Amino acid sequence: MNTTIRFFAKQLRRVTASRDPNELFAERLTFGERLADRVATIGGSWSFIMGFGAFLAAWTVINTVVLAARAFDPFPFIFLNLMLSMLAALQAPIIMMSQNRQAAKDRFEARLDYETNLRSEAEIAGLHAKIDALTGQIDRLVALQLPALDDEDAPVMAQRMPPAWRE
Repeated sequence: MNTTIRFFAKQLRRVTASRDPNELFAERLTFGERLADRVATIGGSWSFIMGFGAFLAAWTVINTVVLAARAFDPFPFIFLNLMLSMLAALQAPIIMMSQNRQAAKDRFEARLDYETNLRSEAEIAGLHAKIDALTGQIDRLVALQLPALDDEDAPVMAQRMPPAWRE
């Protein structure tokens, strides 16, 4: 009875050691890092590419067809080129910051997985030791019970025992 109470008390003291790496990593992000992740998410989407393609098409149509004689950015589109260069100069480092942070997050997640694997190995080793101890106790009990059997019951009991217990 006392063993059962100790077992349940031990189970109640156990705390789960699993942690969500996404939540742990998100807790440490600054405003700028969250903003960079959002810019990378938007800048790397099909909706951004299609929207930006529509903007470029509208720019060229307005400056070549609609405002043909009085275009604010005539055909070589120098102003558009300048804006695209500035956008690329700003967007590329922001996306690289987000990629670096994702790599750090992956390393953090791998570290948590490693720690979980270590804890699992320790728990399995403990269970293995307990099973070995129980097997030894069963062997001793069987050895104690066999001499107490009548000579008639011994062959029947020996056949019912697992092969590891037979001598």
